Parts: sequence; structure tokens; C-alpha cells
Amino acid sequence: MIHHNLPQPSSWVLRWCREIEPTGRVLDLACGSGRHSRLLLQSGYRVLAADQDISGLADLQGQSNFESIQVDLENPPWPFEPKSFDGIIVTNYLFRPTLNLLMAALKPGGVLIYETFAQGNGEFGRPSNPDFLLQSGELLALVSESARVIAYEDIYLDVPRPALVQRICAVKNGGSPRYFPAPSN
Repeated sequence: MIHHNLPQPSSWVLRWCREIEPTGRVLDLACGSGRHSRLLLQSGYRVLAADQDISGLADLQGQSNFESIQVDLENPPWPFEPKSFDGIIVTNYLFRPTLNLLMAALKPGGVLIYETFAQGNGEFGRPSNPDFLLQSGELLALVSESARVIAYEDIYLDVPRPALVQRICAVKNGGSPRYFPAPSN
């Protein structure tokens, strides 16, 4: 089903989501209107979408591979068990106290796909508050001891709008070795 009023999935998520275990369980954290949940469902994954407002996901309710949870991600308790996801996707969201919890929620061999705004983004618009902007190399530091980085960028983007972002795809240590071919252009 095409949803014309929803933003398109992130090109970063499109590029790397195929590296998650096929039919695996994926957390779409701070899912918003569910653009990535829809992509993942269409690709055969089992999806848990989480956000403080899940009203934009009403059309997905009742699908066999879909579950949603309305949760305040910035106040305890953390609702996700350790080692419970084959993949975690986060875009346009940052709450530093949960970054280590995200890594703990990944199964060994699980894939983290994370993309959000970086320092300097205020030059282009919101967010501009440093509390919501990644510091230089922050995503690399997050995963360096517990995962293998497959791809990382700290760049300026002009689509869908001008922004400075960091984005990473990493595989948590401890799973079976997997090899990732370079994406075709």
C-alpha cells in the first residue's frame, strides 16, 4: 500500500536494512508515522514500532508481523529486553541515556541502523539544541567496543532538506560471521 502523505524511507535505511536477518525481529524506535515500519513489513520482517504517539500506525494494526507500543522513551523503565532484536532502526531521534540500552537490546549478530542530526545542524534549521545533536564521532564511539562497523558517515545532506547527519550501520559482536557486499550504484 502506498502512503502518499508519508515521508519516504531514509536512503540509509533502504541501503542497509537488507543486512538484518531475513524475517528477523526489528525494533523501529521513535517510529513516528511508521515509514520504516512499513518498509520492513513489506520486506518480510517482524516489526515492533515504538513511540510516544502511535496514532499514525492505525492502518498497520492487526497485521500478523506487526506490533506497536506507546511508550515514553525518555522516562524509565526501559521497555525492551536485552538480546531481543535482530535489528534496530533509529532515525531523527537522539536521547543519549538510551544509546547503550539499544546495543544491549540487539542479539549477537544483530544490526543497528542509526541516522540522526549532528553538531552544526542549527545552521540549516532544527534541531539546533546540542542535546539533540550528535557530537563528532559519537556513533562510532557508541558501537566501537561491541560491534563491527559496516558503514559510517558524518556528512551534509541536501535531501530531503539541508542537514548535517551522522549515520551508522553496525553488526553486534558475537553472531555468525557475515560479509557485506558493497552496495551497487
